[in-house]
Amino acid sequence: MSHDTQTKLVYMANQIATFFKTQPEDEAVPGVASHINKFWEPRMRRQLFEILERDDNGLNPLVVQAATLIRRPE
Repeated sequence: MSHDTQTKLVYMANQIATFFKTQPEDEAVPGVASHINKFWEPRMRRQLFEILERDDNGLNPLVVQAATLIRRPE
């Protein structure tokens, strides 16, 4: 995965988190996961999980929290 692709996915995921951060955490975390599950194709979700494995990934904490609810592609 290219650096540009990683940067775009981090940006997109963080934009989703920014939208949901005004909601209570018990709604925001599932909201982020639901959005990614509905609108991101498996390839994008697979790449997101690769990014999540890195310590310094640049992802908003809401995205990191939502990871447990995001469907991992096979």
